[in-house]
Amino acid sequence: MQAYQRDLIEFALARDVLRFGEFTLKSGRQSPYFFNTGLFNTGEALQRLGAAYARCAVESAPPFDMLFGPAYKGIPLISATAMALSLDHGMDCPWAFNRKEAKDHGEGGRVVGAPLSGRVLVVDDVISAGTSVAESVALIESAGARLAGVLVALDRQEKGQGERSATQDVAELHGVPVTAILTLETLMDYLEKQHGGADPRLAAMRRYQARYGV
Repeated sequence: MQAYQRDLIEFALARDVLRFGEFTLKSGRQSPYFFNTGLFNTGEALQRLGAAYARCAVESAPPFDMLFGPAYKGIPLISATAMALSLDHGMDCPWAFNRKEAKDHGEGGRVVGAPLSGRVLVVDDVISAGTSVAESVALIESAGARLAGVLVALDRQEKGQGERSATQDVAELHGVPVTAILTLETLMDYLEKQHGGADPRLAAMRRYQARYGV
C-alpha cells in the first residue's frame, strides 16, 4: 500500500465516507463495510480525492490523452482530477462529460468540454453493472476516439451475477484495464497493519471475501 492510499483511507474514515458495520447493498448482500464517495462533499474533500485520482492515473492507469466523466458523479471527479494533474503533475489534461439528454439549442450535443479525441480515460466512483461505462464507450467511439481504460475510487473485488466482478466484466468486454485507487484487499491490508489480525472488522471482511470475493 502506498502512502497516498493510506492517507485516502484515513481521510475517508474521518469523513464517514468509509464505514464499518452491517449494510444492505443494492444486490441484497449484507456487507461489513460501505464506501460512499458522495460524502466527499466539501472543497477540501474533493481536492484530496482528486489528488488521489490523479496520482493513481499517473502511476497505475494506462497512457491517456484526456479524461471523461459519466454524468453525474463523474463530473466533479474529472474536474478535480484534471486540476490535480495540472497542479501536482504538470499535465494540462483536457476533460469532458456527457449530458443525460442531448441539448438541441446553444452548442447542442451530448458532450460538454473538450472534443473527444485520442485515448480517453473514463473516471467514475465505482463500477456496479458497467452500464455507465458502456454508454461512455459509445460516445467516445462515435467521436472517433478510443477508450484507454477506466479509473475508479474503489474496486469491491466481489462477484457480480456470475463468478467474475463487475470490473473484470468491464475489462474483458471492452478490452481495457480497470484501475482502482483502493480495493477490498487494500482496505483489509490497512486494517491488519493498523489494528492487527484480531480486529473484528477484518474478520468480518474476510468472511465476506470468502463468500463473495473473486
